[in-house]
Amino acid sequence: MSLLEKALESGKFGVTAEMAPPKGYDFTKQLEDAQLLSGKVHGVNVTDMQSASLKASSLGLCIKLKQAGVEPILQVTGRDRSRMAIMADMLSAAAFGIDTMLALTGDHPVVGDCKQSKPVYDLDSVGILNMLSTMEVTDRDCGGNELDGGAPRFYKGAAVTPVYEPIQLQINKLRQKVDAGAKYIQTQGIFDMESLKRFLDLVDKANIKCHIMAGIIPLKAAGMAKYMNANVPGIAVPQDMIDRLEAAAAEGKEKGVKGLPMQLGIEMAAEFIAKIHDEKICDGVHIMAIGAEKNVPTILEKAGITIE
Repeated sequence: MSLLEKALESGKFGVTAEMAPPKGYDFTKQLEDAQLLSGKVHGVNVTDMQSASLKASSLGLCIKLKQAGVEPILQVTGRDRSRMAIMADMLSAAAFGIDTMLALTGDHPVVGDCKQSKPVYDLDSVGILNMLSTMEVTDRDCGGNELDGGAPRFYKGAAVTPVYEPIQLQINKLRQKVDAGAKYIQTQGIFDMESLKRFLDLVDKANIKCHIMAGIIPLKAAGMAKYMNANVPGIAVPQDMIDRLEAAAAEGKEKGVKGLPMQLGIEMAAEFIAKIHDEKICDGVHIMAIGAEKNVPTILEKAGITIE
């Protein structure tokens, strides 16, 4: 049983971070950052060619993290693999003691950096979850063939976008994911507490039972916030946050001090996390630092969060 499963299923506040594999085969930086996260989070979610950009595989870095004593969460998208290939990767993951995963459909290759790649989409996120749940119950593979030694069991997760119109589509999709076996849900990055609360209220009214972890993206600059608002579906950074980041940049320029917007982003993320935790708004947080994983321990310290 993974640290994340133990935490969430016992009612403790779950904390995960996110990390991308390198665009290459040198995992040195990722492993160094992972050691900073050890003991600070319940798991490190390794992205699977996020935004359809070619990287080393999620499975490869997950194995490295596991060997380094850091709890990995294997991200699996349906974009690049058939159901056979997905199941083969999951069996291999189990052989290395990786027992927590997150199912995603995956962005289309046309938005990525290898546009000639042909998408597969044999299964979407719901299909991946259903396949694994069926495997666990039957001890059989995706073709109905008996698995030697029985089937591994995974703590399965999925993603949801709280800022979406019409929101009922997300609620319906969430229900499908939970019915397919998802036990925990990570949200897209969210910056407005009222939006999160409205979404959680709809989940409660729909009687959907799962652990929901709020997605937290520490902002580095006003330009980053504006870019995400314009280009990332489901992201809505409030104007007051952008104004504060612009003011921090202006102050830094006037005083000759670098990094004030990033410091402010860390502070805002910590405040948001502390409020979620202290008011018991949801079951945990998933921190997507986007290349600045070294800042995650500082964010958690400022938020007053330690894992149990």
